[in-house]
Formats: sequence, C-alpha cells, structure tokens
Amino acid sequence: MSVQVLAAASPRDLGLTAANVVLARLAARRNPVLGIATGSSPLPLYEQLARRAGDLSPLRGFALDEYLGLPPAHPQSYHAVVRREVIDPLGLDPAAVRVPDGAAADPDLAADRYEAAIRTAGGIDVQVLGIGSNGHLAFNEPGSALDSRTRVVALTASTREANARFFPSLRDVPTHALTQGLGTIREARSLVLLASGPRKAQAIAAALTGPVTPDVPASVLQLHPDVTVLLSGGAEAALDPAEYSLVRAARAERH
Repeated sequence: MSVQVLAAASPRDLGLTAANVVLARLAARRNPVLGIATGSSPLPLYEQLARRAGDLSPLRGFALDEYLGLPPAHPQSYHAVVRREVIDPLGLDPAAVRVPDGAAADPDLAADRYEAAIRTAGGIDVQVLGIGSNGHLAFNEPGSALDSRTRVVALTASTREANARFFPSLRDVPTHALTQGLGTIREARSLVLLASGPRKAQAIAAALTGPVTPDVPASVLQLHPDVTVLLSGGAEAALDPAEYSLVRAARAERH
C-alpha cells in the first residue's frame, strides 16, 4: 500500500494540490484517461484544471456512475452534471467522455459494455474519487464486494436522502444506479480522493486506518499501490496529525 494523505488549509489549496497530482500522473501517459467523480468534493480540482485546460488535450474520460432511469438530458443526470462541471469548463471533447447509460433498456448489458469500453481505452490512468459519510465509493454502498464490477445497485436510504437536495423531493431521487465496482476502481493506475468537512472525518479514518472490509467500501484504498488523499475543512479531524502532511497554495502551485 502507498497512500499519501495531505490536508489543505482551504478549498483552493485543496484544488491546486489535487490538480498538480492529477496532471503529473496524466503527463506520463501518451493518451491519458481520467476517471471522473461527481459531487461537491472534486469541484475545487475541476476548477483548477479548467485554469490549465491546455494541459488536458487529448484527454478521454469515464464517469464513475449514473442514476438508473434518468434520461441524459435530465439536469441531475450525471451525463448533464459531467457536461456542466467537467466537459465544458475543461474544454474536453464530449465524444471522448463516457458516462454509464442509465436510460438503457438493458442496464445489465450497459454495465458490461461500460467495462468493455474502459478496457478498450487501455484502462483509467487517474481515478478521481469522493467518499460518502458511510464510506461508500461511487455508488458502492457498504456490503459491496471488494472485487465488484460495473453493475446495477440499489441506493441506500441515507444516500438518497443526501442527494435529495438536488431534486424537488425525496421521492424524485432515483432508487437505483449504474456504478463502477470496487474492483473496477482498483484497476485504475492512480487514485486521487478528495474530501471536505467534518462529516467525512469518521469515514476517512475508517477507510485509511481500519480493516479492509466490505462494510467500509473505501477501505479498498489500502489495497492500491498509488493513492493520494486530499482533505480540507475538518475531514482530517479523526486522523492522527502524524498520518498526514499540511499543504498550502504557495507550495502547491507550480505555474
């Protein structure tokens, strides 16, 4: 295991440091492939990558997950979110960025095809991740097999409640999703996880210092050879200070 844990003083510092980590790893690849996470945690990273959009061509991407049953044009589908928060700001070619087909007539077949598309692309070079307060990665909820692949999953009540703020009401939140599995995520060459706020502190501590267990899906980070964890706003609060390094913008910015 090789996990580097960095704590930043601000979201800007977090984004700058994360961008440096991501760009350094992508630069080593001739045809780089980025794994894209949605949610609030990666936004500082995407904001900083957008400032250096010239470094990102020719970049291909694969999103971690998608709600089942939402059409791509729905504003809260991850097709739409990825377009809004990643593709357009970074100036990426929309045809080069894939999102699982949550509107597919046969979602199991769509999951298999998504796995095949990742393999055909040569695998994911850098996978961006967030973490749920219950330790989930992507939509891999507690109990997910550590070697799971892209598949249909049922969303827990806590996940649906957490995402209800993006929908008119809780009943409008989809009950199922297509998600890359933990085994799929582990095959990325590098993992970069971002987390902010004290609500993530216990999940971070369990993932990094507890046992590797399906009860804490993010504990699979301990099985990967190249992981960078970037924390801010108290997400590091349950860790021993000896377990992480502090970073500031002046040290993170290289341009």
